[in-house]
Amino acid sequence: MARPRAFDEERVLDAAMRAFWAGGYEGTSTRDLCAATGLDRSSVYNAFTSKHELFKRALTRYLDTMTAAQVEILGAGGQSAAERVRALLAKIIDDEFRHRGGGPSIGCLSVNTTVELAGHDEEISRLLDRDLRRRLDSFEAVIEEARRAGDIVSDRDSASLARYLNAVIAGIRVSAKGGAGRADLEAIAATALDVLVR
Repeated sequence: MARPRAFDEERVLDAAMRAFWAGGYEGTSTRDLCAATGLDRSSVYNAFTSKHELFKRALTRYLDTMTAAQVEILGAGGQSAAERVRALLAKIIDDEFRHRGGGPSIGCLSVNTTVELAGHDEEISRLLDRDLRRRLDSFEAVIEEARRAGDIVSDRDSASLARYLNAVIAGIRVSAKGGAGRADLEAIAATALDVLVR
């Protein structure tokens, strides 16, 4: 009979997620993970089998949490579709400053992982692609709603505008990681809104 785990798996995944978020996959050692989670090396490997498996689980947790928050903003009632797009960009900027902890932004784990691993790790690429599709679907839906309301400026198709919005969000995150201040990030968002909505 297997012994029950003597730790809170969700807490461990959150701690591992923060460690990978700050250090990247390659830059986060098993020692770093042990320090972050409070587990010894054998417990980490017994519970998650490998650093890669732990990363995959932590990344999945991050993607599900962050994307769910974005989808919720875009699907909320009581505001026009254009206002919900504005609210999403404001949240992205707020998140960059919330996660800084007094230092530079650590960016977005999804964007960081795309840059670091997507080109050569098929399993991680599939996770990122699944998440991207979910976000693009929510972006397209709100853009279609804004178009029906007459609030879309561009005559580009909704799929192209969804990819544009996704690229703007990634650009905000990368700019924040590079040290851009709030005013700079807000200017990026405002310019994107000028292109997208009335």
